[in-house]
Amino acid sequence: MDILTPLKRSERMSLIRAKDTKPELTVRRLIHSMGFRYRLHSNNLPGKPDLVFTRQKKAIFVHGCFWHLHDYCKKARLPKSNLDYWYPKLTGNKTRDLLNQTKLESLGWKILVVWECEVNDLIKLTSKLINFLCNNSFTIDHRTKR
Repeated sequence: MDILTPLKRSERMSLIRAKDTKPELTVRRLIHSMGFRYRLHSNNLPGKPDLVFTRQKKAIFVHGCFWHLHDYCKKARLPKSNLDYWYPKLTGNKTRDLLNQTKLESLGWKILVVWECEVNDLIKLTSKLINFLCNNSFTIDHRTKR
């Protein structure tokens, strides 16, 4: 049972943004401070990656652990109520993400997924971003667990 009224739940859900989230802004600031420049939310690429490095053909997605069902992450637990709505929605998000990433890879793009829970460890995140952006042959399997 939800502890909020439907009106309060609706108000709270309306505050959730698809762009410019705190994890995304953290990743953007970190990459910018390293001297890299990028484009945001490219409409002409499958999945509208959060950060796009056109010349390198590299894209970064910053995913919320809950919304994109991060495997083995405690932030990715399913809600206790209204599972008939949430389960198909969240699994659909995950399926769509994998489909878009596969499309991008088939177009010759390299992809990195940064999860919301990874933003807490800036040293590890910095290393991951440098490896991805500086190494032309570097590939990260975005489908594996952390």
